[in-house]
Amino acid sequence: MQSGGGLFLKSDEVISKERMDEKQKSFVLVKNDDNNQSPKTPKQKPSLFKRYFKQFDMQLLVIPGLLLILIFNYFPMYGLVMAFQDYNIFEGFWNSEWAGLKHFKRFFNDPKFFEVMRNTIVLSSLKILIIFPAPIILALMLNEVRNMMFKRTVQTITYLPHFLSWVIVAGFATSMLATDNGSINILLEKIGLIDQPIRFLSIPEYFWGVIIGTNLWKTIGFNSIVYIAAIAGINPQLYEAAAIDGASRLKKMYLITIPSIMPIIVIILILDIGNLLSAGFEDLLLLGNNPVLRSVSEVIDTYVYRVGISNGLYSYATAIGLFKAVISVALLTMANQIARRTENSLW
Repeated sequence: MQSGGGLFLKSDEVISKERMDEKQKSFVLVKNDDNNQSPKTPKQKPSLFKRYFKQFDMQLLVIPGLLLILIFNYFPMYGLVMAFQDYNIFEGFWNSEWAGLKHFKRFFNDPKFFEVMRNTIVLSSLKILIIFPAPIILALMLNEVRNMMFKRTVQTITYLPHFLSWVIVAGFATSMLATDNGSINILLEKIGLIDQPIRFLSIPEYFWGVIIGTNLWKTIGFNSIVYIAAIAGINPQLYEAAAIDGASRLKKMYLITIPSIMPIIVIILILDIGNLLSAGFEDLLLLGNNPVLRSVSEVIDTYVYRVGISNGLYSYATAIGLFKAVISVALLTMANQIARRTENSLW
């Protein structure tokens, strides 16, 4: 449109079109600038030594534990060479004669091999079936107690036996199971279950029950600490939401508490399976010292002590210990592989 002064006024359509062209040009220029820029090089991670010295104050806390493991767990592994030697304490490791697999064959051909393995596996299996779930049940029960005074009293009473040595515990058990004035026999006679005292520590049929009972009494309280701590870490809002939905205490325990502590349960179960060939030592040695009980009380550890170390057969004892360690590592690995399906494995 032309005005009187000879000037041309642009329409709104033309102005908007020119603005769009300018925006497209500026976009192309910015895009070309981005393409011409050199790619940014990723930041290099600091080296292991730099990270170590950066956290040196915290690493100092780890060093004593590492030294303890190295000195008492890894350095003594050099002594496993005795399992393949006829070791002589006067000749030492370097001059003792090599025996190959002689001591392993001797153990496998020993008439007591199957008896020792049976006792070890049965006792360990009973401990897993009975003693392993007991602390979990105790922790779940204590979690439902609202009276804090009663709860702390029960915890203290159940924790105390852990701090008693097996010598004291074996003395208690022997006294309680005695035939003349033992409290167990007196109680059973009072309620009419028996007519005469039972010699619990002289009858093989009762021995496994005595061992499981004393181990349960000694360990149930202390082993429940880790489960009580895990339960304390559960988000309280989960219980509040369940209460709004009308869930009972039993349903809260089944649907919230147990699934929340399941990773801890699985990890401890894996470790217990790895210790399947460690049925105990002090408890069996002290409570099973009667020769009549030898057929049910002899496990790998007590057999190594009685036959190997007491008789000076160090190579034989080392061979049995190495056999036990290899089987334990295999069981631990197998249990961990199975647990990986639940995503709660050790590694």
